[in-house]
Formats: sequence, C-alpha cells, structure tokens
Amino acid sequence: MKKKILIAVAVLLVIGLSLTFYFTRYMSDSKDTQELFRENVAAVGYENTIETAIPQTEIYNVIKNHFSSELPEGKTEKKAIILGYDGCRADILTQMQQENSAIAAMLAEGASISLTYCGGVNYPAPNTQDTSTAPGWCSILTGVWADVHGITGNDITKSLETKTLLTSLTEEKVIDSAAFITKWAGHFSRKNATYLLEKEYCEENSLAVSFNKCKNDKASFEATLEEIGKKDCADFIFVIYEPTDATGHNFGFSFNNPRYKEAFVTADAYGFEALSAIKERETYDKEEWLVVITSDHGGIGTGHGGESLQERMTFTVMNSEF
Repeated sequence: MKKKILIAVAVLLVIGLSLTFYFTRYMSDSKDTQELFRENVAAVGYENTIETAIPQTEIYNVIKNHFSSELPEGKTEKKAIILGYDGCRADILTQMQQENSAIAAMLAEGASISLTYCGGVNYPAPNTQDTSTAPGWCSILTGVWADVHGITGNDITKSLETKTLLTSLTEEKVIDSAAFITKWAGHFSRKNATYLLEKEYCEENSLAVSFNKCKNDKASFEATLEEIGKKDCADFIFVIYEPTDATGHNFGFSFNNPRYKEAFVTADAYGFEALSAIKERETYDKEEWLVVITSDHGGIGTGHGGESLQERMTFTVMNSEF
C-alpha cells in the first residue's frame, strides 16, 4: 500500500512539474511581443536605439585599440576581459540587481551601455548569418561576419585564415598570453568545434593561449577567478557564462519568464565576482583593465538563430566607448 502511495505521489509531482513548465513557457511566449520588447529595451537606458544599434564586430576593434594605445601615466601593463553572457537578451537588463551585479557596478562607475546586434545586419534587414552561439562569438573575436570567417552556424570548424584576437595578439607579441574559458564543448572540445584548428595551431606553435573546457558554469566561474588570481594572469581573458542560454532553451527566452531572470542574475553575479577579483589584484593600481560585458545573441520561445528582434538585439557594457 505504501509503495502505491509513493508511486502516486511521484506521478502527481511529475505532472505538476510538467504543467508548471508548459504554463511558464506558454505565458512567456504569448506575451513576448515586439512592442513589449521595445518598451523594455527603452527602459534599460541604453545610449543608443534599436535603429542605431552597433554591430557586435566592433567589440574586436575596441579590444585591439586598447592594446595598441599608449599606457596612461602611472600604468605599466594593459589587461582586458570579455565577460560573455550567452543568450542574454537586451531587455532582461531591466531586471538587474543593484547588489552583486557586474553591470550595475560598472554603470555606477560611468561605464557605457550600448545596444549591439548579431546576425550580420541590423533589424529588420534579413539576417546574413544565424543568430546562434558560434557565429556570434566568432564575429566578436574576429571582427568580421560569417561571409569572411565562415561560421554560419554551430558545428562548423573555422579555418586559420581568420584568427581570433586571442591568437593574433599573442602571436604578434602585442600581449604575452590569453585565456579562453567556457563550458560548451562546441567551441574547441569536440569534432567540428569552432576553434578546433586554432587550438591545435596554438599548441603546435607553443603560443601562450590556454583553452579551458569546464564541466559547468560554476566551474567556468571558478576558473575565471583562478586565472584572475594568478600573479601574471593572462593579458586577455575571454569567458562565457551560459545560465541564460541554457534556461532559455529549457524554459523560454523571455522577459516574462522568472527562470530566465534568475539565470541572468546568476550570470551577472559571476561577473561581479570577477570584477571584484580584478580590483583585489596586488598589481591592479599599475594595470589598465578594459572590461567588456556582452552577449552573442538573444532568443525567443525556446530557441534562437532566426530573424526576430528578440533574437538579434544584444548589448555591450564596457568601461570605454565604441
């Protein structure tokens, strides 16, 4: 009898969880209109508009210009970090916390906040590349769109004709070292991974570019703190946190989805700890750090890759200007 009761309770629990999942997803999808998206984006306080959004490829130039410019008086070394919030929509920034938020902390210190876009061209022109993970991050790291770097979607290996800043800056001895930190195997840890050839190239040529595959987001977060904590940490750190993307695929990319909001808060808290670790470095006062927080793409429903405004609009917060 007791066994039957336990089975019945388990069945009811599964049904309840399923109903909650589908209800949350339905409510998120049905209310996720373009009009509401525009209203929420306007409420964030971006310095530009959807119509004047900046191509995400421009982040490449910001990083490159940072390392090529002269050091300010009193500084002896340049450093840069990109904190990537994978699949983070531009409207969810209205939900940022005031405590333990990397974005809020940066804005309080005068950082710029801009709308950027993925997909090759700005909305409403038809996409020239998928609004997906591999094309988005590759466009940021190479400064060009898929018609040049060749990554039109996930599971495509990039050729060495177009190298990322991680490799080119190290190879040209502009910086001493770089670090790539992520949990997704699709970047460089499986067959057809985006940067598989580049990783092999760096290893074969003894370039100081580390490719760190972590088991989950917490491990990526810990690896970031470990790298920052090194006395001679990588000059350019590129890290991707994926709570928003994973939650979006499972429960829906939507401002209306409380799970998606929680995922954003988690990613932003990781970012906050990374910024705190940078400021705690013994050599921080002598270092000039460029900090960039950005996203590769947005999402709608439980997916992305398409042409909707919700998928194509991203954001960039940094202690510099485009």
